[in-house]
Formats: sequence, C-alpha cells, structure tokens
Amino acid sequence: MRSFLCLLAGWLLSAPVLAAPGFEPLPRIAAAALSALDLGQGGQATLDPNLRLQRCTQALSTRITAAQTVEVACPSAGWRLFVPVVVSNTRPVLVLVRPLAAGQTLSAEDLQSLPRQTAGAAHALLVDPAQAIGRVARRPLQAGSVLSQSDLHPEQLVRRGQTVDLLVQRGSVQVRVAARALRDGALGDSITVENLSSRRVVHGTVQADGTVAVR
Repeated sequence: MRSFLCLLAGWLLSAPVLAAPGFEPLPRIAAAALSALDLGQGGQATLDPNLRLQRCTQALSTRITAAQTVEVACPSAGWRLFVPVVVSNTRPVLVLVRPLAAGQTLSAEDLQSLPRQTAGAAHALLVDPAQAIGRVARRPLQAGSVLSQSDLHPEQLVRRGQTVDLLVQRGSVQVRVAARALRDGALGDSITVENLSSRRVVHGTVQADGTVAVR
C-alpha cells in the first residue's frame, strides 16, 4: 500500500498542471486571443506557462492592439494581458497534379488542395476549384505548381458566338435585347456584339452576370 501511495504521489507531481484551482486556464486565454484575430488553427498565442491569473467568472474581453497582439482582459477579476500571436502562413491552396501547356483549359482532374506556405502571396493564390476550372493557362505550368491568379487568363464570361442579353441604358430607361457575341470576354472587357433584331454591331462591357451593357 505504501508503494502504491508513493507511485501515486510521484505521478501527481510529474503530471502537467493545465490550470490550478482558482486560476484562469491558459488555453482559454490563448483561444480568446486567436478568436479576436479570427485565426482559429491558423495561429499560435504565446503565453508564459508560469502565468497565474485569477479565474474569470465572465466571458473574456479582447481588443486588437497591434497587427499581431491582442489585449485579453477580465474586468471582474481586474486583470488584462497583452498576448503576442504568431500567424501561421500555411493554408490549403490549389496545386497542379500534372503539367499544363500554355493555352490549356483546366479541369477538376488537374487540381488538388494541399497545405502550403503562403507568406506574402495569400491574397493571389487560388483556394477554391471553382476559381480555376474552365480557365486557361497563360504560360506552361509544372506539376506541383501552386496556382495563382496571374497563372490563368481571366474567366471568360462570354464566348464568341454565344447569345447574350444586351442591355441598353438611356437615362432611367433600360432596354434588354438579344445579341450575339463576336468575341470572348471576361468581366469588364469591352467586346463587340451584334443585335439580333437590327443586325447592328455595337460595343459593350461584360457584366458579372454575363450580360453586355451599352451606355
């Protein structure tokens, strides 16, 4: 029995203490800091493991004080803490599974989502297959390449020969007629279309919904 008690005492002394009674759990403080920056698993909060703060009986308040620092506070306990946060630059992005030639159209079979370091370029990288499928490579791309917006031609919302809605705006009056596109067009492109009723050829701007507007 004495041996058992000695073993139990040794285990208790060596086990890590996540939160001593009466003290605020450090994981809760870290989670609050990450939540303030909307990082979830995409960052790491740095806390002194020896930190002892009175347990908070209410929700922790947070305030972003710098790009990577969050103030975590407990008004009821009267403490506040500035928590440095390290942002992880690893995120799932689209990666090519085979090489592509310039001018080749991407399909779902060409893509897979893999975690990659994205420091400094996250805003330009593609993360959703819908952003790439059906688009055309600007240049030769190797297998394993991480896809970015600059690798692909803009999505063609209108194709040559396609029947489109031509919107003609005259003051507060808008007229919609059928027309045939005479060239491909991406969002914001100026293209020529032929009015199917009058056979008149006009220039218009491609809209997000695939219509062509003339003003």
